[in-house]
Amino acid sequence: MPDGTPRLVRHRTPRIVAAPDPPHLFDQSGALTMAHPLTVLEKAALLSGENIWQSRAFPHADIRSLFFADGPHGVRKQTGSGDHLGIAASQPATCFPTAATVANSWDPALAEEVGRALGAEAAEQGVDVLLGPGLNIKRSPLCGRNFEYFSEDPYLAGTLAAGYVRGIQSQGVAASPKHFAANSQELRRMASDSVVDERTLREIYLTAFEIVVRESSPRVIMSSYNRINGEYAHENAHLLTGILRDEWGFDGAIITDWGGGNDPVAAVRAGGGLEMPSPGLDSARRIVAAIESGELDMASLDARADELQALAHWVEGGESGGAEASDHHELARRAAQQSIVLLKNDGAVLPLRAGERIAVVGDFAAKPRYQGAGSSLVNATRRTTALEAIGASELDVVAYAPGFVRTGGEDEALAEEAVAAASAADTVLLYLGLDEVSESEGKDRDHLSLNDNQVALLARLHEVNERIVVVLSAGAVVEMPWIDECAALVHGYLGGQAGAAAMVDVLTGTVNPSGRLAETYPLRLEDTPTHGTYPATGDAAQYREGLFVGYRYYSTADVPVRFPFGFGLSYTRFDYSDLTVSDAGATFSLENTGTGAGAEVAQMYVRRLSDGAIRPVIELKGFCKVYLEPGERARVTIPFDRHTFRTFDVAGDRWVNETGEYEIVVGSHADDARLTAAHSLTGDAPQQVPAGLPHYATGDIASVPDEEFARLLGRALPEPRPERSDLGMNDPLRAMHGARSPLARLAARVLRSLIDRSERKGAPDLNLYFLYNMPFRATAKMTGGAVSAPMAEAITVIVNGHLFRGLGRLVRTFFRNLSDAKRLRSALAADAERALNH
Repeated sequence: MPDGTPRLVRHRTPRIVAAPDPPHLFDQSGALTMAHPLTVLEKAALLSGENIWQSRAFPHADIRSLFFADGPHGVRKQTGSGDHLGIAASQPATCFPTAATVANSWDPALAEEVGRALGAEAAEQGVDVLLGPGLNIKRSPLCGRNFEYFSEDPYLAGTLAAGYVRGIQSQGVAASPKHFAANSQELRRMASDSVVDERTLREIYLTAFEIVVRESSPRVIMSSYNRINGEYAHENAHLLTGILRDEWGFDGAIITDWGGGNDPVAAVRAGGGLEMPSPGLDSARRIVAAIESGELDMASLDARADELQALAHWVEGGESGGAEASDHHELARRAAQQSIVLLKNDGAVLPLRAGERIAVVGDFAAKPRYQGAGSSLVNATRRTTALEAIGASELDVVAYAPGFVRTGGEDEALAEEAVAAASAADTVLLYLGLDEVSESEGKDRDHLSLNDNQVALLARLHEVNERIVVVLSAGAVVEMPWIDECAALVHGYLGGQAGAAAMVDVLTGTVNPSGRLAETYPLRLEDTPTHGTYPATGDAAQYREGLFVGYRYYSTADVPVRFPFGFGLSYTRFDYSDLTVSDAGATFSLENTGTGAGAEVAQMYVRRLSDGAIRPVIELKGFCKVYLEPGERARVTIPFDRHTFRTFDVAGDRWVNETGEYEIVVGSHADDARLTAAHSLTGDAPQQVPAGLPHYATGDIASVPDEEFARLLGRALPEPRPERSDLGMNDPLRAMHGARSPLARLAARVLRSLIDRSERKGAPDLNLYFLYNMPFRATAKMTGGAVSAPMAEAITVIVNGHLFRGLGRLVRTFFRNLSDAKRLRSALAADAERALNH
């Protein structure tokens, strides 16, 4: 067939939909004004929430309350009294595939379409700010929240997240990309210090956020819980002002993660905005006192208040196209279809033939695991099981057997029933996966294995039937030492409410799989770059691996993997040829040489050949998803952009494009150098490799000595805490195991036992996880003003073994808090009354 016009999904100039600014809000210079300006107290109060999900309203100043709701893959607007972790009921909403799933589509246009649906449903439910998408980098496959994040690669994560943001905001709802920044583990997530060198921070952990800010103009950014190099994210002027606002041009509002506030005065000074949920009026009191004392300048408070007022009026001016539940269910199915990854297909077992005699085995076939746990938990509008979807197909199901208990443990009767079913069938569909306890917000994983009973059942089934198709449900990486015992392996990740039907579409060939892995699958946990140091159990999480995250490490250190980044099979074949490279980008031919229509994800990597700064061997710098009919051939161009050759020069505090020789690599995954071409770049002078970094120079970073990591940081490593030091406001409650007070140690043991009990039941309690990792300061942030910061400090005195002194202080600060709150509420009411009577 002659060259045709390809149907491409490519990185493109975004269409940003913004509500017009009401003219009466701004003066001729563009400064925000209004008929009834806020007082200092009102501005300070505006910077903290009214309750769990709403900001404060000041009707006399034309400022209404904003409603926030979780929504990375479905709107979770809670009804009645709320908690922030998904325990309380929420309104029904479409449960789309999680971010980790949609990332496998490598399709920014699909991401934007999902975003539009999320925005429409949010608008229909009266939600003003949707808390997502999450785009933190998958530093380790052990992170319990990886199902909510896109990728180990910042370029892919940022490009897809930008699509979500454009889609959400096209419906007049503000998106809130999160968690800014370097939020890479769940353990101690509210009390951990991410110790990371500036270049790694810029190139790995901030680049995705930069892409989102520059290409989709989000109205809100959510800061993370953790410290970055000693400063809390919401108080980090380098991040919030120097980079986010001054360098990238962000002009929206910054909000805390729920309970993530620390020092409200330091936050306002650094660029941090709204503190959620409500800490009462304690933070407002501290801000007003700082203004009066001169500790905080009025210009900083004005700037933060203006940003929130502008957000309120932006949302108010937006329009939604409406939401159709049936259409969105079909979109959820299509998103899952495009994200399913075919990892193995020996003997072309797949696609299954009509009338083929099938045994369906596995508890997940009857009770699908289609989403994660925690703040992203969606009350789905409907749900399809694998058994229902297979029953509606043309396959001949001869038997179904649960096969195993999903939470682990042997059950011989279930196993024997499954063996009998497999013996009677032509092909076995074996549904395996991670249970609800294995990966969850609030808890990092202990290993990468499936439960032993699932692996043991696969081995027994293989003895009676070699035509086994494993259908995997998991939000993140799993080890696969068992892969030789199945003929085919299809990974659906967490496919949302229509994921089971989408999987049957792929299994039967109605849809040709086009998903590609957005993360590397190592052979074993011990091969990962952070093995032995992740998750950090102490105060500091040291990012000793530097730039060598995911495939950047495996390719540079030449570590074999199970499946490389970007890998995925198809029912058809694609040939690459005729690569040419210009200053504008890489152009090549792609042809479907198979018998069926399908899509290929062509990926462009860059390799630096000449001397210069330390770099990984290859880095993803572009991609394009191309749909072709059988025999169709297309000429494809992947353009270069600001990210293609740049590296961060720490000494000069700037991005540079080093003069030198490069190799452009085009292929179907990170290990597939299908086409290569040389490219010479004239730009900035090459950087000199710093002395004393031998492990970083080679990528062999599995065991970096202290002194070498300190050289990379450019400063001394943080000193570890003495063994028996007193606990402070920023220590997590789990630290009470080592507290001086026997009552505190007992409380820690009780909390741990409650967590263990919930895990044994297979239903993790997210509120318990949160409490266990919550610092003492958060008691003043999560109780709606019932506890003030001085009261929280009094609690630490008790925990540190000074019972009577602490109780006395707690009583005094309790009554002071009541008095302060009453006084401030009266003052706010008086301010409002004066404004209305003006």
